[in-house]
Amino acid sequence: LIKFNLIKCLCVLSGVHSCKMDSFIQAVKQIEDSEPNLSPLALVRSLRRSAGLDDEMTIYFLGASYNLSDAVVLINASSISFFHKAIHHMVTDAGEERGVVLTPDGTTVALAPLLLGIESGLKARAEGTPAVGLFPLTLGRILGLSFFRLQNVQPCHRLGPNGCWDNMEHPKVFRLARAATLATDALINGGMDGVILGSRLSNLSASEQPPALSEILKGYYVFSQHEGRSLNVLRHPVSPKRRELSRANCPQVISRCQWGAQPFRGTPIPLSLPLPFLYIHHTENPSEPCLTFEKCASDMRAIQRYHQDERGWSDIGYSFVIGSEGHIFEGRGWEIQGRHTKGHNSIGYGVSVIGNYNSTLPSVEAMDLIRHRFYQCAVDGGGLMANFTLHGHRQVVATDCPGDAFFEEIKTWEHFRD
Repeated sequence: LIKFNLIKCLCVLSGVHSCKMDSFIQAVKQIEDSEPNLSPLALVRSLRRSAGLDDEMTIYFLGASYNLSDAVVLINASSISFFHKAIHHMVTDAGEERGVVLTPDGTTVALAPLLLGIESGLKARAEGTPAVGLFPLTLGRILGLSFFRLQNVQPCHRLGPNGCWDNMEHPKVFRLARAATLATDALINGGMDGVILGSRLSNLSASEQPPALSEILKGYYVFSQHEGRSLNVLRHPVSPKRRELSRANCPQVISRCQWGAQPFRGTPIPLSLPLPFLYIHHTENPSEPCLTFEKCASDMRAIQRYHQDERGWSDIGYSFVIGSEGHIFEGRGWEIQGRHTKGHNSIGYGVSVIGNYNSTLPSVEAMDLIRHRFYQCAVDGGGLMANFTLHGHRQVVATDCPGDAFFEEIKTWEHFRD
């Protein structure tokens, strides 16, 4: 038996535990530091045992963890309790989803299917065989059961839902938006990530040693977007790529509760859709692009505070806000009139990119998101007319917005009119 001295780690993570992927990676790393000869396959098997994930399908494909010689026991009762709570997935009667974490790219991921996918890939790599159970263990089971049990339910309600964290900086409780199916968004996210990472690990060459489990997770989730660099230049998979692949028709929109918005003050005015105009803005302040989900969400809260508390508005003024890391954040949204373009709020959406763009351009990710994905999604969803007109803020209001450099850029875009 390998004895892990995790008491200090567990006091830190249990006492002020926030359900972030970073915290889980930190706990895994402390195990690895305590036992440097432990293989990633042995560790992930041990975590499966601690979380009680040995159902019939898992045993069929991966073997029973209690019969595997390298599935070491985390003998400390506190450590078993911590990892069981962190990994074991369940939804309470009150709609609280457990066994999920908030990742740096802003999505919520269930750890159980993620770790099963990683174990499947590591097992295949160790044995030199295909990862035959990879899809059933990660996605096939939950998707199949959900569709089978909800045959009489509308297809759009057979999957999901998503939910919201109680606090974006120190998340502890994740509450679903409606009654759960057997395939919540977090389970699907975790399953997709398990497939991606498991497939990559199973295809490592004989000369490549699998990285430590903490490095596998860190390399995939802890991604720092550099200004001007596209995700497409990366050769290894990162979680933001999965986010885009999973939203083939419309880009993911981060809902108000997901970035920590305060309630609307007063009575919102509904829009009459579809709208004929789209107005492009920059925030100017914050003046720097946000390059991570955490920073962009913080900037959104700062913009809302300024609009509500300093300007006395009912809410954040923009309809949508774009971050350089590739997210669209919901402001007032598709159906509520904004306060972004004086005299024109009732006839158009106001879309702003975080940062000041007088002398530089927004990131490629941010501009492509508006030009190639938001456009079509808004038209297909009935928000914008098919022949809508694109204007920069300065064309209808005396302002420098959206900045000299950005304005010259949007003059080359489809739908722009002088």
